[in-house]
Amino acid sequence: MKHLFLCLLLGAVVTGARAQLFDYEDIKSGKFTQKSVSGLRSMADGEHYSVVEEGAIVRYAYKTGAREEVLFDSKTHQESLPEGFSEYVLSADERRILLTSNRKPIYRRSYTADHWIYDRTTGTLMRLTPEGGEQVPAFSPDGTRVAFVRNNDLWMVTLSDGVLTRLTSDGERNRIINGHTDWVYEEEFAFTRAFEWSPDGRKIAFLRFDESRVPEYTIMRFEQHLYPQPYTYKYPKAGEPNSTVELHVCDVTSGTLSKVDVGPETDQYLPRIGWTPEGELYFYRTNRRQNHFELLLVENGAQPRVVYDERDPRYVERVDEQTVTFLSGDRFLVKNETSGNMHLYLFDVDKGVQDTLTRGNWDVTQLVAVSGDRVYYISDEGSALRRNLFSVKLNGKSKKRLTEEEGTFSIAPSRGFKYFISYFSNVLTPNLVRLHDASGKVLRTLEDNAELKRRLEERRVPHKEFFRFTNDYGNTLNGYMIKPYNFDPSKQYPVMMTQYSGPGSQEVLDKWSMDWTDVLVQDGYIVVCVDGRGTGCRGAEFKKCTYGNLGARETEDQIAAAKYISTLSYVDSDRIGIYGWSYGGFMALNCILKGADVFKMAIAVAPVTSWRFYDSIYTEIYNGLPQDNAKGYDDNSPIHFADRLKGRLLIIHGTGDDNVHVQNTYRMADALIRAGKQFDMAIYPDDNHSMVPTGRHHIRERMIEYTLRNL
Repeated sequence: MKHLFLCLLLGAVVTGARAQLFDYEDIKSGKFTQKSVSGLRSMADGEHYSVVEEGAIVRYAYKTGAREEVLFDSKTHQESLPEGFSEYVLSADERRILLTSNRKPIYRRSYTADHWIYDRTTGTLMRLTPEGGEQVPAFSPDGTRVAFVRNNDLWMVTLSDGVLTRLTSDGERNRIINGHTDWVYEEEFAFTRAFEWSPDGRKIAFLRFDESRVPEYTIMRFEQHLYPQPYTYKYPKAGEPNSTVELHVCDVTSGTLSKVDVGPETDQYLPRIGWTPEGELYFYRTNRRQNHFELLLVENGAQPRVVYDERDPRYVERVDEQTVTFLSGDRFLVKNETSGNMHLYLFDVDKGVQDTLTRGNWDVTQLVAVSGDRVYYISDEGSALRRNLFSVKLNGKSKKRLTEEEGTFSIAPSRGFKYFISYFSNVLTPNLVRLHDASGKVLRTLEDNAELKRRLEERRVPHKEFFRFTNDYGNTLNGYMIKPYNFDPSKQYPVMMTQYSGPGSQEVLDKWSMDWTDVLVQDGYIVVCVDGRGTGCRGAEFKKCTYGNLGARETEDQIAAAKYISTLSYVDSDRIGIYGWSYGGFMALNCILKGADVFKMAIAVAPVTSWRFYDSIYTEIYNGLPQDNAKGYDDNSPIHFADRLKGRLLIIHGTGDDNVHVQNTYRMADALIRAGKQFDMAIYPDDNHSMVPTGRHHIRERMIEYTLRNL
């Protein structure tokens, strides 16, 4: 009886202690979700911003925080918008609001939706088109018309009378796309609207994609079908034909189309188009290998001329809307890493480079705004683990740091940078949202997540501790470690390593976050993450050293990290596992196979198993073409090392993954079976690369359970 009482007492103590901890259900239910201030948009005067509150778009004053006006309230239009709206855009004169409803996703960024126009002057709400289902709508500069894409053609509607004009007529699924990107541009160049209004509203420049030669991939869809239904789309794998892309200009008054000469080469990329403030058309051009980038300007309808040219023996970092920023007076900013780090430069279209705005052994990570003679940017100056806001004059002088705390900042500026809102966190501080004036002075706090901080303390949630170690090649690598709240250095703990490791990525960052691996920590595991060679914010050479041999050095560094960790007195060297998703899944497989004597367990989610299976733009920029670099594609494919498996392995994939196809997992499974190796596999029917619509939480619960059972 005495022993029974003691057991009950101990059980009560454990239960009481456990109640102060947490499990995945707490994360799933949102108890550890950071609050934020989202959907905030600066208005034209730079003194006000709009934000969505309970189905209404409300105007606030930056300076005072006063709630000044309701711009639109969906409650008064429930008959037209029974489910409200998901997005909104104001016209340049802010008279009209473009509202999005009934959104239906296609791929990562693309979707169709129904759109409505609210006229603030008349108080009327009208549907953009009777049919709905538009893509990428955009106001004309004067707000009187809206251009959009439907069924791969470019259209325009005049808002005063609702007249609909079809600007192109050859759009056809899986063949011709006008004004919208194809799959691989959307995924890798990160944009979908492939048309731009001229500043005077008289012309629309747009890209035309001819997908005729691009090979097709078919995904089988199972939900609610007696027989699986095929979904076929154009997907250019490494080395396969891409779309042929042309640049056209439409005169919206006459409907006349003219083709812009983008050069004799058709196997190239046009990853951005736009207009300068003076109304001249420009476009980016890069070759298929992506080691030669050009900016071309079309002046007064003349033949395009190159005004900026950049080359690299390996690759030019993937270009985006921040690569070039046009200013007034034939000047433009360029963000490049020709110095060995990512920095900002001022150019003139005729005279070339004028000034170097930033310099040093650190990287500019984001160009935030240009206002007057000052440029505002975020960089990792001081520490690769942190991000702060700086400003500098266009001549490279008078640099100022505008944020003070040590951690990670992101910035939402007002027009003209009269004010800015900062979003800050570090390993100890969840999202802190504040309003600043242009000098950086804090005017007020918008969200401090005080309740979340209290809950984190109550539940004794451990935080990241940073460390560094040197690999076998003399490279110093950054990492973080999360130890159990009741950590005892005299004991030995199992370790789960988490990583992504892809080119230019960064996981080791002084930023607050929580996910399923934090549950492992409170269950007595140490979680470790290391950014190896190839990752970002360590300079161009550190990042580009993996070129042409994807997976080799990255795997060496994760194995080296595991070996280093195993030497720590409080680590159980026989119980080290590794996890990764997408590129990280590719890495987890390579580590459990090439590091079979180091890792006891691995979890690979949506892994690439051969770069021959992945898309052209991403793969070829980092690995060259398979026709030129067969060894770089095959020597690091985990498929070829299946016979080395010793530990426990779980592979997870969604059959609806349009990005990393489930083919990757099936080919890996086939290789393991042929090698006589036992492994575990979880297939999520119809889920995409992010394991939605159904598996988002189920997969994390499964990974926790698998780790507890096998590591």
